Amino acid sequence: MNGAESLVKTLIAGGVDVCFANPGTSEMHFVAALDKIPGMRCVLGLFEGVATGAADGYYRMTDRPASTLLHLGPGLANGLANLHNAKKADSGVVNIVGEHATYHVAYNAPLTSDIEGLARPMSHWVRTSANSQNVAADGAAAIAAANAVPGQIATLILPADTAWGPAATVAETPAATRPVPVSQDAVTAAARMLSSGDRTTLMLGGRALRSRALDLVGRIVAKTGCGVLTEWSNTRLERGAGRIRINRIPYPVDKALPVMQDAGDLVLVGAREPVAFFAYPDKPSRLLPDGARTAELAGNDADIEGALAALADELGARQSEAALIAPPRRPDVPSGPNTPETIAAVLGNKIPENAIVVDESITTGRDFFLETAGAPPHDWLNNRGGSIGYGLPVAVGAAIACPDRKVILLQSDGSGMYTVQSLWTMARENLDITVLVFANNSYNILRGELTNVGVRNPGPRAIDMLSLDRPNLDWVSLAQGMGVEAVCADEAQRLASALDAGLASQGPFLVQVNL
Repeated sequence: MNGAESLVKTLIAGGVDVCFANPGTSEMHFVAALDKIPGMRCVLGLFEGVATGAADGYYRMTDRPASTLLHLGPGLANGLANLHNAKKADSGVVNIVGEHATYHVAYNAPLTSDIEGLARPMSHWVRTSANSQNVAADGAAAIAAANAVPGQIATLILPADTAWGPAATVAETPAATRPVPVSQDAVTAAARMLSSGDRTTLMLGGRALRSRALDLVGRIVAKTGCGVLTEWSNTRLERGAGRIRINRIPYPVDKALPVMQDAGDLVLVGAREPVAFFAYPDKPSRLLPDGARTAELAGNDADIEGALAALADELGARQSEAALIAPPRRPDVPSGPNTPETIAAVLGNKIPENAIVVDESITTGRDFFLETAGAPPHDWLNNRGGSIGYGLPVAVGAAIACPDRKVILLQSDGSGMYTVQSLWTMARENLDITVLVFANNSYNILRGELTNVGVRNPGPRAIDMLSLDRPNLDWVSLAQGMGVEAVCADEAQRLASALDAGLASQGPFLVQVNL
């Protein structure tokens, strides 16, 4: 057994049985080990950002880390943007990054780089294996780091000679860490704030947005009359008919400020104090009004469901009937051109039960929540880190994690081009994903941001840098060229028919939604 084989066996024994890979020469012994040893599903991505984003999506739906396989420093660098998103989402990932043989590094070959230096900003845990006998133990430590609460990014760097050198053992992975118990003092302080008579809002994030936790939230709301909000972007929100209906803090600062003024004091549950996405001239970074107080019930390292249960008991809310339950509602399919409003109605009409909605719709989808709140129960995944090119890879990971569930991807056209190679992986793996690409032929969000930062009357060169025309992107041809069935929808009723076709398909299906 060599080091690579000991690592693969350790990964499988530790519960890491999916590898999203884009390998090169230094990783060939690991590739050979994956071929030789049964038990690991290997998924090839044609760009490293596909692999890292897919690992993020996989963790969000399973609460278990997958592995990536990346080629040296440049390969890791190509995947860093989606590792940033995964880190912000508290997703656990085990990165395996190849390195030159230990004795070869000194020669400064073309691909030599400081891999540990590249990894650290987007990783919680980084280690380079020193020799083949240590590889298995290092792999077990990486799994343990990724399995922390909340999930962490663990990057194990594997020099080629540690992969091909002899190894004797398969390491046992330590038990996953348990969530931190919440103190009675935190429960008492939160209950006191909610019972004070002042306007108070539960600010939810992380695992507070799972259905069992939300049921407790609904009972607390019924007992106290408090408000409920989430951050603009959430790792995974379980929503739909029969579940608690929650509003998000709006993305634009001018819309967020009155919402936060009305929210009053905040009890933070798996969430942080809200801040603006960017700094703007003459606008605040901190969205809380002056004088508003906060109390943290539980951070993301805590037993959030247990904390909410303790809070419900402290308030005597367990027997209350949950408030804010979304009633079933299917809006009618409208007629006319595709607009954000008509698209929202089509989605509300068509989202199937138990679907996974991956949202990188950027400006088009800012108001989708109203019309989709009464759709059958489903999960909604947002881009926590803000680095675009998240949607397509996360949909890949979610589909591999949950092959029995329909995945709907809401994808803006500009950000989709960052990881368009994901379509090939969808076709190769025959993943049940319906992709809606909102084609407005522009970086529309940046047109608004140009105004928000104070630029008035932008000239043609500025506008040209925010446009995706000359030529327009042909998503139907792009998808078909990578093996994905695709159609174009120019108006709402055609979009509804195309979405029906995609959901009836058992493989990937793309709809270019012209706006």
